[in-house]
Amino acid sequence: MKISIGNDHAGPDYKKAIVEFLTSNGHEVINYGTDTEASVDYPDFAHPVALDVESSKADLGIVICGSGNGIAMTANKHQGIRAALCWTKEISALARQHNNANVVSIPARFTSIPQAVEIVNTFINTEFEGGRHANRVDKIACN
Repeated sequence: MKISIGNDHAGPDYKKAIVEFLTSNGHEVINYGTDTEASVDYPDFAHPVALDVESSKADLGIVICGSGNGIAMTANKHQGIRAALCWTKEISALARQHNNANVVSIPARFTSIPQAVEIVNTFINTEFEGGRHANRVDKIACN
């Protein structure tokens, strides 16, 4: 699987652990995130990830910022993106199963690194259930 990842200054250590996990499990990673804690603007990292997923350059996306909110809001500005803010593996599973989320947003200041890796593992290994959920997901886009 090809996964695009982006993070601001709240998430370099999270990104490093997640990229390590993904590559050790045979996934290809496209990295847009910063590697330092010097202040940066999260939209600069959310937009490239969203564009990769929207254009099918990547299968799924991961975005990380302090609360997970700003970077998710930015990614969700893209028509083909369904970014879900996830702080537990259970929410991550439901985001995929029921909402067909294609980007997971991780709140670095509210999860540990092991939790974040677990969230990503669940996210990439959970399938969309379709059925009644497909009808709802189809109503998300506004034309």
